[in-house]
Amino acid sequence: MARQIITTDAAPRSPLFSQGIRAGSTIQVSGMVGMDVTTGELPESIQDQTRQAIRNCAAVLEAGGASLGDVTMVTVLLADPSDFAGMNEAYAEMFGEDPPARAVARLGPELPGIRVSIFMTAHVED
Repeated sequence: MARQIITTDAAPRSPLFSQGIRAGSTIQVSGMVGMDVTTGELPESIQDQTRQAIRNCAAVLEAGGASLGDVTMVTVLLADPSDFAGMNEAYAEMFGEDPPARAVARLGPELPGIRVSIFMTAHVED
């Protein structure tokens, strides 16, 4: 099965990873942090970083022909487990009713200012 690299200027990018990959009907979105690429700023609160990280994932999904409504699995990595409640607050705002499956774990490396990284899997029609 051929894979298609997904790129967009609307989400953080790096030469070290693809923002997203589409293989058949599956789209994998790399871990996105809460940086706003239009301003280059990283919000301080876990709620704002969570919202922005999800918006960044949504931008990659859109570039690959999908939306948050197509997401089947989300993995959230938290730098500080005490941010769990604040992350949940913002996460619930972004996904609302019938959210996708989810896992939450601790983010391994310490990255200055980064409180959350979120990656997703979506499924779309071929």
